[in-house]
Amino acid sequence: MLPQLRRLEARFPDTLVVIGVHSAKFPAERESGNLRAAVDRLELHHTVVNDAAFRVWQGFAVRAWPTLMFVDPDGRVFGKHEGELAEEPVAAMVEEALAGYADTGRIDSRPIPLTPLASHGDTLRYPEKVLADPSGECLFIADTGHHRILSTDLGGRTIAVFGDGIAALRDGDAGTAQFNQPRGLALRSGALFVADTGNHALRHVDLDSGMVTTVAGTGALGRTRQPGPPRGTALRSPWDLAWVGDELWIAMAGSHQLWALDPATRALRVAAGTGVESIHDGPLAEATFAQPSGLTMIDDALYLADAETSSIRRVDLQTARVRRLVGRGLFDFGDQDGRGDEVRLQHPLGVAARREGDEIAIYIADSYNDKIKRLNPATREVETIAGGRRGHEDALATDAAFWEPSSLSLDGDALYIADTNNHAIRRLSLLDFSVSTLDVRDDA
Repeated sequence: MLPQLRRLEARFPDTLVVIGVHSAKFPAERESGNLRAAVDRLELHHTVVNDAAFRVWQGFAVRAWPTLMFVDPDGRVFGKHEGELAEEPVAAMVEEALAGYADTGRIDSRPIPLTPLASHGDTLRYPEKVLADPSGECLFIADTGHHRILSTDLGGRTIAVFGDGIAALRDGDAGTAQFNQPRGLALRSGALFVADTGNHALRHVDLDSGMVTTVAGTGALGRTRQPGPPRGTALRSPWDLAWVGDELWIAMAGSHQLWALDPATRALRVAAGTGVESIHDGPLAEATFAQPSGLTMIDDALYLADAETSSIRRVDLQTARVRRLVGRGLFDFGDQDGRGDEVRLQHPLGVAARREGDEIAIYIADSYNDKIKRLNPATREVETIAGGRRGHEDALATDAAFWEPSSLSLDGDALYIADTNNHAIRRLSLLDFSVSTLDVRDDA
């Protein structure tokens, strides 16, 4: 809803006031510090109320996220809508209401004095995904808040920048192309694919020439759960990417599905999920997800962080079935290590897999718990290996501090972490479990 609200504010600058009421589902979202970071990250320019105790929610008899309440100049509610709503119906309602009050003198067009929050971030601004390229000894960073992609060496020195930093959709060379809140990254054969979330598109970056092209999506928010031709299909918040054979699988967070693109044939299909927001296992076509946000592939299985159910799921490609490893439902979350159903995570956004001896290890960015955890998918055991409090501190293992880490990528015994709210890329050694911060320098 936020892009639509921005456009409505621009259409009615003197007569429409937007007040965001944040009635949080997750405990971490109720903390004002986290909410301020979200307001800054999302570049909101209207008042936001932290309704941590649900008083506004209850006072207006709200039942669902999101809910739009329309209030007249006398403070009376004259309209209510539950769920997402397209821009034009809202604009029509506002215009009709304004016409009714035009001659009454009850509309005060004076601007409301607001003190915007200070903007944060330096070289990086809320980076949400990182990808290590072992063969090239470099990192690719989705500098989400700056609407660009950085390529750096393993020490943080910038090698190349893709995107001019303006939030828009434009193809072109590295210096003129434009992204909008890019996130997921996938690499193959000299090409970087980008989940350009804010543009609801997939982009292709030729790493030799620097040219950026759009390979899927129209730039508009999609409403369909069944795709057509890639360039003619509007996507819905693609969040992460992973190669599954010759197909590029997409965590389509907005439609609660996994889609797949074959770059060779330019075919786009639904790979898994009905589009219902839930946590049902079973055959790929019958399974349900809830904002899948992180993907990692190993052997014949795709593992995913299913953020809204605070769960880790396994897609078995041999049996074509989905299985829940940890996490139970949309309102089952917390911070509890252990095994199987006793485990609780809080809105995990990233996963990374590797083989350790005879076992597979799935590393988890347990984002709202500010922790990095390890899952053994065979036993469903989860343990915290780093972090445990909000902050930015390099140290050993659980003495280190993170702030909403959202992505992980492995390079040998180094685990790279997009530490989003700290505007940083961190490195966790899986040998001595020390945590350090890369000195990312924009000097390309």
